[in-house]
Amino acid sequence: MAKRDSQSIVTRSELEGMLRDETAGPKATPLSLLAEITYGFSHKQKIGQGGSAVVYQGILQKGNVAVKSLSNPYVHEKEFKREVECLMIAKHKNVVRFLGYCADTQGRAEKYEGEFVIADVQQKLLCFEYLPKGSLDKYITGRIIGMQNFF
Repeated sequence: MAKRDSQSIVTRSELEGMLRDETAGPKATPLSLLAEITYGFSHKQKIGQGGSAVVYQGILQKGNVAVKSLSNPYVHEKEFKREVECLMIAKHKNVVRFLGYCADTQGRAEKYEGEFVIADVQQKLLCFEYLPKGSLDKYITGRIIGMQNFF
């Protein structure tokens, strides 16, 4: 068994601690933890969906997170790495805080042309601080509509 690098993979208690510590940087987050806190990516935990991702609310004892599951997990590894790098750099009071990332591939038995095969199933997820007031696009749209009515 490989030795776990305590600096790279976050546990549930560390994720909760990251919510309280604004200086904590993003870490690799295991798929098992993200699945656990979203109740298996349950439809009841779904808080948003767009063309490229579905967002779930992750429930912790002392706070919540938003888990973004990329709809196209087969996005090129280089592109995903670049997105993670950009999110790690983007630190500003007006930007939702990036907490972690997960790139996981698991073999799953699937039936194909009458035979069972082991297919690689890829998951690419991003974990953010949860903001309970809703999506930014609603605020932008609301302001634009409000301004149009104003003029």
